[in-house]
Amino acid sequence: QVQLVESGGGLVQPGGSLRLSCVGSGFIFSVVRMQWYRQAPGKERELVAEINPTSSTTNYADSVKDRFTISRDNAKNTLYLRMNSLEPEDTAVYYCSVPILRAWGRGTQVTVSS
Repeated sequence: QVQLVESGGGLVQPGGSLRLSCVGSGFIFSVVRMQWYRQAPGKERELVAEINPTSSTTNYADSVKDRFTISRDNAKNTLYLRMNSLEPEDTAVYYCSVPILRAWGRGTQVTVSS
């Protein structure tokens, strides 16, 4: 019954922005820590950002620090990732995750290319 559905990916030019969304269902959204991961072709899946239940604590990978912002709206059961100043190296499938539930979405593709 646990479900995570990502959306918002697409093709953008270097320097552009995107906002990803992840809608969760089948669990109590407001009490779980959530994460964004990404996986580029031929590379390991890497943790991009995470956020605690109340949004009081966030953490970012060094590669996206100061460019990406993770947020959540518990009333909407939605996790967000705002991505600014996108670079080709950000190209990947982006996944949201609920660690305690070992749950993953199916991902949304982000392609940064001119």
